[in-house]
Amino acid sequence: MARLRKIDEGKSRRGKWTDALEDFLELKRVEGLSEQTRSDYNRTTRLFFKRFPDAWESDDKLKDAAYAHLSEDIMPATFNNRLVYLRTFFKWCVETGKIDSNPLANIKKRKAESRIVAIEAEVLRRLLDAPDQSTFVGLRDYALMILTLDTGIRPKEALSLLPCDFNAAAREIYVPAKIAKTRVSRTLPISHATVKAIKKLLSARSLDWGENVPIFCTWEGKQLNRHTWGDRMELYSDMIGRKIRPYDLRHVFALEFIRNGANAFAVQKALGHTTMEVTKGYIALANHDLKAAHEKASPLNTLLDEKVKRNIKVRRKGAR
Repeated sequence: MARLRKIDEGKSRRGKWTDALEDFLELKRVEGLSEQTRSDYNRTTRLFFKRFPDAWESDDKLKDAAYAHLSEDIMPATFNNRLVYLRTFFKWCVETGKIDSNPLANIKKRKAESRIVAIEAEVLRRLLDAPDQSTFVGLRDYALMILTLDTGIRPKEALSLLPCDFNAAAREIYVPAKIAKTRVSRTLPISHATVKAIKKLLSARSLDWGENVPIFCTWEGKQLNRHTWGDRMELYSDMIGRKIRPYDLRHVFALEFIRNGANAFAVQKALGHTTMEVTKGYIALANHDLKAAHEKASPLNTLLDEKVKRNIKVRRKGAR
């Protein structure tokens, strides 16, 4: 009987994983975590327990299931997403006494290949020519492309901007903390061309729309989501014969910003990175471009070629 009582107490302490998840998500909501990130936690955790429904019964089963889940033949990015979300959830479960140990506490991320892309200027020109600016949707798409190329703003952040976040006189876009991925606000300087594009878009808005309708909304004045924007970019990609994702425009900004002389801290601040780790990826790629350009265009290439030619001529004269 004593042994049975001990088991029952353990189950009572552990509770249901669904209850634990709900409490965890509510805490993250109070802490200000974005709806999208909370949704990712929910989706990732539910997928795990759907595949391993008995994992919550004991710490040993949880460990075996977690290792099995991460041992699948999956891409590094998928592995890292599963690891980060589950590890954070399990860590909270340990802190709240729902489990005794975090099976993923010492598991490290896998090194993922860089997804940073470079796009030729001519391709970008074709992309910017693709939207039909005689329509509201075309004006919107063009202005959103221009803004991203000019600032490197994240697509989801851009889609949440309100008219009050746009300061034409100061040539600035303000990204409030509540829509920033890192929950840290930042102000982004913008070019005259971007100011002009956004002003033109705002002038085409319906007079019935209030200030709470985002700058980059649907033609009906509703919130435009990142999936729809991805579909729009796919449409333009088909038109120009080159696959370009919304996030690729952010990569273009970062690379060109560095190539044109911006320092690492300016890039980090503009992109809204909390650390230099991600920023270093852009810097490394830009440096790689510089090395390639140097190998191709160094003055020594021509000078030494000429020297070699002269030496050959001298040797031929000596042979005579």
